[in-house]
Amino acid sequence: MARVPAPQPALRLAVDAYCRAYSVDLSDYEVPEGGFPTFDAFFTRKLKPGLRPLDPEPDALVSPADGRVEDTGTIEVGSKLKIKGRVYSVAELLADRWAASLYAGGQFAVVYLSPRDYHRVHAPVEGRVRTVRHVPGTLYPVNAIGLQHVPRLFARNERIVVEQASALHGPVTTVLVGAIGVGRISLAFDAELVTNAGRNFGERVYMAQEGPELQRGDELGTFHLGSTVIIFTGPGSGLWPAHRPGQRVRMGEALWRRSVAADEVRP
Repeated sequence: MARVPAPQPALRLAVDAYCRAYSVDLSDYEVPEGGFPTFDAFFTRKLKPGLRPLDPEPDALVSPADGRVEDTGTIEVGSKLKIKGRVYSVAELLADRWAASLYAGGQFAVVYLSPRDYHRVHAPVEGRVRTVRHVPGTLYPVNAIGLQHVPRLFARNERIVVEQASALHGPVTTVLVGAIGVGRISLAFDAELVTNAGRNFGERVYMAQEGPELQRGDELGTFHLGSTVIIFTGPGSGLWPAHRPGQRVRMGEALWRRSVAADEVRP
């Protein structure tokens, strides 16, 4: 229904009501002349150029999305981690046991996109895409209620896993997690891979120099309603967190940097 064109007066009323309910400021976004053609076009709206500058430190690993940092931490030996107090394995989140071994001793961050947020996801690092994996699953809500009452929520919901090979940071994986009302996730560099389109795309492994080359901040994909992004980095990167759980973050701001000690993380 969100993708069906509607009469402009009705669509404007729906968009205005949504903006009031969720405090959406459209002044940051590109609004087509005559209004958005569909509700989905409004929800996946693009930012005006220059509004999300990247962190000036070239080796900072930046947030792929606008949202709230739900959790950060270290990935334990055995590739285990805790998100909001619940134990997950990287293998179940990535749906790949071998890939999970790359991140033991590394770090993770979870960014929650609320209904008010910008819903395009960007590359946290420079680097060529090595693997894209579509993991079918459920679409439970990823808000506080869902996190509290649905065991292993992030490992059960549908998701797309994108692994990059970064010259500065080694392997870095970004997981786009679907949720209730988010039955569609698309990728910017692969128009064929759209979730909930009637097929499972499985895994695409790019050989050598075949994978798309992404720069830090390049568009990675889009949530066609809100959800969550999980980022994994490997061990030995020397990165320190730049945000604490509960803080707001914007795409392009540093999630981790090499030049900030743990006790210098902003309050």
